[in-house]
Amino acid sequence: MLVFLNGKFVPEAEAVVPVSDRGFLLGDGLFETVRVAGGKPFRLAQHLERLARGAEFLQIRLPFTLQELDAFATRLIAENGVSDAVLRLTLTRGPGGRGYSPKGANQPTLVMTLQPLPPTLASDPPAWRMITSALRIPAGDALATFKTTSKMLNVLARAEAEQQGADEALLLNTNGEVAETAGGNVFWVAHGKICTVPAEQGALPGITRATVLEICLTLGLATEVCPIKPDQLVAAEGVFVTQSVWGVVPVASLDGLPVGSSPLIGRIAQAYTAWLARAEA
Repeated sequence: MLVFLNGKFVPEAEAVVPVSDRGFLLGDGLFETVRVAGGKPFRLAQHLERLARGAEFLQIRLPFTLQELDAFATRLIAENGVSDAVLRLTLTRGPGGRGYSPKGANQPTLVMTLQPLPPTLASDPPAWRMITSALRIPAGDALATFKTTSKMLNVLARAEAEQQGADEALLLNTNGEVAETAGGNVFWVAHGKICTVPAEQGALPGITRATVLEICLTLGLATEVCPIKPDQLVAAEGVFVTQSVWGVVPVASLDGLPVGSSPLIGRIAQAYTAWLARAEA
């Protein structure tokens, strides 16, 4: 498998970064995960725009234009001859000196890699068992707006879920309200309306989240962005998670309690699959 590293396409075994890279040392960077469908990166423009906004916020120089990154991603997919995969873009501040200060770290690292889809994604669409994590996300955290490489909280939340035999962890914010999951955004169905939490609650404004809100508009489904407590979530008509790799995933249970299965979730999932097939950008 070929990897893109700082302007070059090299075999994965030869793609190395310095041990002084601040992404490795401090998680000082950003990443984007993009679904590749039919050989095309789905909604890549939106992912690149978020990467650029994050780089500006973190004051990391983006070493290529968004147009160049688009072309590099397209070439990487073609060079590897993949049709359906997961594309990851990682941007770090690059090598630097010891300590937290970013002074002198002015050669950013940019990597693109391709990985296969989860094996059950196409053959056996899942319905996830979810638990509420004991960890909390700060409400109103500006960093939550971007996909930083500092994801220890998410790693521990996912591990917590797996230790309890669940597929995913629900994360609450410091106000006790639903924020997101370890790896996606939360939606629920209430009175026939498709609802999700505000980004200000600590949730990453996901690209798939935005896509699903667009899909609801095309399907004529009412939507609402509002806060919710976990006890209200389990009482909803249906709950689902959105993320770039899995798309739309129904939730079967929360903390061992069964969750409703609204037929609207199936309609949205089918529409999302159709959009993937058309590779709409």
